[in-house]
Order: sequence, then structure tokens, then C-alpha cells
Amino acid sequence: SLGGGVSIETAAAAPERVSAVMLCEAIAVGSDFLSARKTDFGGHAHLLAVAACRRREVWPDRAAVEASYGSRPPLDSLAPEALASYVRWGFVDRDDGQVELACAPETEAGIFDSRYRHGPLETFHRLADVAAPASVLAGTLTNLPATVFVEQAKILGTEVVWVEGGHFFLFEDLDRAESLVRFHLG
Repeated sequence: SLGGGVSIETAAAAPERVSAVMLCEAIAVGSDFLSARKTDFGGHAHLLAVAACRRREVWPDRAAVEASYGSRPPLDSLAPEALASYVRWGFVDRDDGQVELACAPETEAGIFDSRYRHGPLETFHRLADVAAPASVLAGTLTNLPATVFVEQAKILGTEVVWVEGGHFFLFEDLDRAESLVRFHLG
């Protein structure tokens, strides 16, 4: 999702370096989405920023992280190898023997909170600058409004490909993920 935003920004800024784009629930939303959700997010502009700030940053060890993350949505639906890889590479060892998130919650929240400079709204507007062939994929059980992905696809001149699964559908079935990447990115 955040990688989709990065892909949009890269394709728009350096089109000569991008031959195709595959957006999987990219966090790129229009102002209609944000204005329709004028809710108090505790000083944050975006609900995803609130969720990021709630992440526990320090854990006793990777086994504790994997047990916790693997027991509750949305990460409980990940393929075991995907969850293990996230825990391995998404956390760093501390000198005291514990592990902590490699990306601090405040950093992630800052990205989601930004209404400009590479935030979800600015990235949405950069879709019009993407020249490479693009695919927009979304999970059938996504917790985000379908209109987000329909609008992305419309701007890119394509249709949404609905894939069985939730927000992290790409990591729920790794054989299917490989097939999707091969098909959409060739």
C-alpha cells in the first residue's frame, strides 16, 4: 500500500526508469475521500496515521512480535513466510536484547498525515503523471472504500482487478502473488 504510493511518485518523477506499475491497494486518495471523512483523528489528517501511532514500537523479541501479529487482523491472514519476513526485516535489534520497529510509528504517521509532499492526497494527484502501463489491484475484503481504487484506475485508464483477500492480499498467498506480478509486470 505504501509501496504503491512510492511507485506512483517514482513513475511520475522518473518515467524513463519505470516500464510498468502494479498498484496493490496504493495509499493514494483524492480530496473527496479526505473531506468525506472529516472526523476527529486526534489531530491527525488521516486514519492510517492514527493506526501507525498506535503501533507498539519495542518488543522483547521477534518471536513475541510474530505470535502477536499472527494472531490478529489484518496480519493473521498473511502467508507464514510473509509474516516471518516482515518480522525479520521490519524490526531491528537493540543493544538491550529487545527488538524495535525499523520504521518509527511517528515516521509512518508523518507520511500518512501529509496532505502534500508525497502524502496520500499529493500522490493521488501524481497519478495523472504516470505514463507507464499501470494495473490497480484491490482485495475483495479491503477495509478501504472501493471508490478509492476505482478512481485510481479511472485516472490511469484501466480497470480495478479485484483479488480475493484483504488489504494485504498480495502476501496472503505467495504463489498467487508471483502469478500476479508476472502477469501485471511481465
